[in-house]
Amino acid sequence: MTVLGEVAIASRPPERYEVLLTGAEWRQFEEAIVDARRRMAGATVFNVNSTASGGGVAEMLRSLLAYVRGAGVDARWLVVAGTPDFFEVTKRIHNHLHGMPGDGGPLDERARVAYEASLAPAAAELTRMVAPGDCVFLHDPHTLGLAPALRAAGVRIVWRCHIGMDEPNELARRAQAFLVRYALEADVCVFTRSSFAWDCLDPSQVTVVPPSLDSFSPKNYWLDEDAVGAILGACGLQPDGAGGAARFRRSDGSTAPVVGQAELVGGPGLPPDVTLVTQVSRWDRLKDHPGVMEAFVRHVAPRSDAHLVLAGPDVGAVADDPEGLQVLRECVETWRALPTPGRDRVHLVCLPMHDDEENAVIVNAIQRRSAVVVQKSLVEGFGLTVTEAMWKRRPVVASRIGGIQDQIQHGRSGMLLDAPADLAAFGDLVVDLLDHPDVARELGRAAQATIRGRYLAPHGLMRYASVLQGLLG
Repeated sequence: MTVLGEVAIASRPPERYEVLLTGAEWRQFEEAIVDARRRMAGATVFNVNSTASGGGVAEMLRSLLAYVRGAGVDARWLVVAGTPDFFEVTKRIHNHLHGMPGDGGPLDERARVAYEASLAPAAAELTRMVAPGDCVFLHDPHTLGLAPALRAAGVRIVWRCHIGMDEPNELARRAQAFLVRYALEADVCVFTRSSFAWDCLDPSQVTVVPPSLDSFSPKNYWLDEDAVGAILGACGLQPDGAGGAARFRRSDGSTAPVVGQAELVGGPGLPPDVTLVTQVSRWDRLKDHPGVMEAFVRHVAPRSDAHLVLAGPDVGAVADDPEGLQVLRECVETWRALPTPGRDRVHLVCLPMHDDEENAVIVNAIQRRSAVVVQKSLVEGFGLTVTEAMWKRRPVVASRIGGIQDQIQHGRSGMLLDAPADLAAFGDLVVDLLDHPDVARELGRAAQATIRGRYLAPHGLMRYASVLQGLLG
């Protein structure tokens, strides 16, 4: 039985980024491409994660690996299958690494048996695919358990950990203790921030690579006002959406209609002229959807005419997140308990996931339609939805945690909330931006300049090329 699914990877020309980089950046990028092509000649870069859709990791892989292919380097993307017990354990690890108890279960020997037993068939299959000289990138805790078998197969191993805490608590350290035996088998461990690196790893084994976005993808390319209205109308978010045809451009250059329908809690749809405050994220307790709703109803709605949209994926389409449905149900119960009339201006939205690129362009339209984008997470690895909104010149209010604080300079490229639990302070920041559109526009301009200078796909690719350079000598 095949336990590793292969995801098709397109090929995109890295040259399209020449218009967005400075001359020096472009020359550096070209040199990195030539060097990577030479070092990986005749070899393959494998990337292994736990889902082909839903979440920032899958999205980044889809874009970055297409440019790797376009640069002339052989790249493959594999997805591990898992049992319900496996995903229960990996979600527990995920929560623990963020310092949260999750389902409250232990990371004991029984959990280890479930974790290793589920990965064993994938390890056997993967070791038959790889050859000496290949390099395998394992993404997040779900795949780290493959490292010992790959080490025995004689290939280079990079573990990319996309999550972490600046100051690990006891729960986080338990998760690290559970995983460290596998991490020690990797040649390099890549973290999003230096503060996320584990003390139990040798510093020489650790490097830092922040995430990046593809400005040409359906999630991030330019949409004018007519296109935004048409897309939101076609998916059912804005019943009387007006303007251009509800079609979008795929990554391969073809066009397609928007046909997927969003599921809404809270009214039949959004009036076309309403002011939107939006948070886009997975249905995860770490994103604090209840806190966002309460803060909006208590501290934003009484002082503005804005509506709140909390948008996330169709929970049935994200295979590696068994808690998504339960969190969504909890959000619906929280919404029902909100006082009226504020509740009537809060909308929970599940976005269609049958077509990744259609889902991406709907998110694009929602973010561009928003007056303010928020990310009031309790814990965050990087916050790619913040990066996306900043690229779109949206003013962002977000928690001062994790990689968010690397992206936003408070008062210059966005607004940072020092205490995520301070609902009144959150409301004040949002209302200030709604009341001062000139300030909001200036923050948006500075936000886009930040992303252009640090977090576009070529920046990420050059950092990974440096990892390969150090790994291959």
